[in-house]
Amino acid sequence: MKLTIAKNELNQAIQNVAKAVSARPTIPILGGIKIDVTHQAVTLTASDTDISIQSYIPVEQNGQIIAEIEKPGSVVLPAKFVVEIVKKLPSDQVSIEVSSQYQTLIRSGSTEIQMVGLDPEDFPVLPSIEQNYILQVPGDLIKSMIRQTVLAASTSEQTPILTGVLWSLLQGELKFTATDRHRLASRKTTVNAGEDYKFNNIVIAAKTLNELSKLIPDNNNNIDVVVADNQVLFKLDHIMFYTRILDGTYPDTSKIIPSVFETEIVLNTKNLTDAMDRAYLMSREEKTNIVRLTTIDNGMIEVSSSSTELGRVIEQIEAIDYKGEALRIAFNSKYMLDVLKVIDSEKIVIGFTGAMRPIIIRPLDHDYSIYVILPYRTTG
Repeated sequence: MKLTIAKNELNQAIQNVAKAVSARPTIPILGGIKIDVTHQAVTLTASDTDISIQSYIPVEQNGQIIAEIEKPGSVVLPAKFVVEIVKKLPSDQVSIEVSSQYQTLIRSGSTEIQMVGLDPEDFPVLPSIEQNYILQVPGDLIKSMIRQTVLAASTSEQTPILTGVLWSLLQGELKFTATDRHRLASRKTTVNAGEDYKFNNIVIAAKTLNELSKLIPDNNNNIDVVVADNQVLFKLDHIMFYTRILDGTYPDTSKIIPSVFETEIVLNTKNLTDAMDRAYLMSREEKTNIVRLTTIDNGMIEVSSSSTELGRVIEQIEAIDYKGEALRIAFNSKYMLDVLKVIDSEKIVIGFTGAMRPIIIRPLDHDYSIYVILPYRTTG
């Protein structure tokens, strides 16, 4: 194998696929990046068996030569070193030559690096996915939906299914749901899918979705989503992102969200976020994050928290609208802040059905996202 390639293109492809390299590989080959070279393209692949990422570099694009191929071939190079060294090479061009026993020579400017490669035949084969139906979703929409739901996914491996986000598609409505049993986030959107095409119980690990989100460019170009029996494939420009679907059945969360409320309060999102941020600083000193929200006279809302060592924070904010019963409720301020930071609306509605019933938070101007937080039982 022998080629010369533009450093920036090679480095970008390496950074993209490196997100799938296993931090603690069970076998040495999984700690590497596979490089396949043909006369048409250079393809980089990395995999930790749960996710696999493939980045494709055409030898020519828009009339510009990106790579010159002298001899096709394949090699697996150690990711830990390659990820760092390529971006620090001195020249805009990088030449890579692989000889017998996968001995690899990398040259750039006056720099010459010798590296021991691995046999590409030992690298895991990418999943075979039948692309009978492709769902197309704008990239910025998927990024937004991921950001607005992963916050509620569990971080405990005791319940692996809850570490993921549930994807469902029914009658052209794509919905993401995440819960850790203490809170829930749900986001839906209308997509251009055939009425007969549907899926449910597709659960993708939240940490995987975070990695996917980093690869999606900040534009509204469509991403192809292909759902198979135990894998989902995302196709973005020159990147193929494969992820395993989590095993198990996601719990039914449909009955958690009430439709009738004893109390409903409309608040300015920024005002509540700022007040909650200050109250959180005090509440975290107690290691409980407990903040209390109380309705008081004249349509005002009191936000308070206390620390036995430091003291107390009390703040009043004006409700834009308030109807229903008087209320005093305690909850985890960190959970509330997580929600407030991803809501894309200037005003929010908070619904209550009682002091120990779920708290519902949703934007005032649309109904495509909704959040649930379970309250705390406190004394006094």
